[in-house]
Amino acid sequence: MIFWESVLRVSRFVAAWFLVFSQVRPLTAQNAVDEAVGAPIVEPASHVSGGVELARIKDISSIEGIRDNQLVGYGIVVGLNGTGDSQQTVFPYQTLASTLLRMGVSITSNTIMLRNIAAVFVEATLPPFAESGMKLDVTVSSAGDARSLEGGMLLMTPLYGADGQIYAQAQGPLVLGGYSITQNGNTRQMNHPTTGRIPLGAIVERGVAVSLEGRRQFTLLLNNADFKSAEATASAINRIIGANAADTLDSRRIELTLPSGVDAPEFLAKVDEIRVPTYPRAKVVVDERTGTVVIGGSVVLQPVSILHGGLSVNVVSHFEVSQPNAFGQGTTQVVRQTSIGAQDKPVSSIELKQGATVDDLVASLQKIGASARDVISILQAMKAAGALEAELEVL
Repeated sequence: MIFWESVLRVSRFVAAWFLVFSQVRPLTAQNAVDEAVGAPIVEPASHVSGGVELARIKDISSIEGIRDNQLVGYGIVVGLNGTGDSQQTVFPYQTLASTLLRMGVSITSNTIMLRNIAAVFVEATLPPFAESGMKLDVTVSSAGDARSLEGGMLLMTPLYGADGQIYAQAQGPLVLGGYSITQNGNTRQMNHPTTGRIPLGAIVERGVAVSLEGRRQFTLLLNNADFKSAEATASAINRIIGANAADTLDSRRIELTLPSGVDAPEFLAKVDEIRVPTYPRAKVVVDERTGTVVIGGSVVLQPVSILHGGLSVNVVSHFEVSQPNAFGQGTTQVVRQTSIGAQDKPVSSIELKQGATVDDLVASLQKIGASARDVISILQAMKAAGALEAELEVL
């Protein structure tokens, strides 16, 4: 009897300690910090929340006033191997004559041969907070009838802003992604040889002043205007940064107010990394020039029946020579022979029922062998019939 009582006491003791240890979580370095400050353990944020995609604020918006500035200039490229502008292009030799005159060389225009030079336009983008001495990439494009800029070097060219002031100077050898070779009337061309780049080919002479010192308010501009996205973005900022840090002004603008004791760069860095839900518009984009069709996943289709057919008519003309007899009095004549052929394709039928998706539409169009041009026509007709619940944008 004493033995069984001892066993029962030991069993109760073990059960009590097991219950205590089962309620204690493992102590890690992060848990120790969280326990010290009394903060709950937060799981890493997912890119998807409740079926809605999450995106960083820096990827879907910009700060008003902190932007790029476009620069443009006009100059000449020298060192071409006979592929430059022709004599019929007037402004290249005027530019060369003006350049030589500044260097103390005076020449007449009729003594200049333009085969090795080309007039070009130079463009670059001046980023925000750029300072004097910073280097920029530039793009050089032919302004005349040059065949190729391969092997050329751009002479010093000033780059102007929208206000007419010089902000950078560009110079250097061109890098092309193509070539053009002409020999005995035959031409071999790869990509586009009349446009090239000069990596880090421009040096900033004057920066655009953008000062953050003393600023306590900023305006966040969404790339795509949407009231729901704006409200979701402001709510996420207030939840993570603090109350009254963001206020929605309209479907695109969100006003940001710096909390006390936080400087602007630190605050904007935290805002940029916040992930927020995005609600893109339902949109279908078609490019009739290339036959490209892009259909968004949020596009809704209504029940519709589609009948699509095609009539093709071919008119072919060929010429025959009518030759008279050897001793005849007639003359040789060229006679046109024209043949006309018509082919009417059978009508193809597509039926989209309630709940049909974009995948169903694409599969049905592929099944009937519709081309990209046919798809564009069908989408435009569906939009006109009210069966396509999306914005249709034609490029």
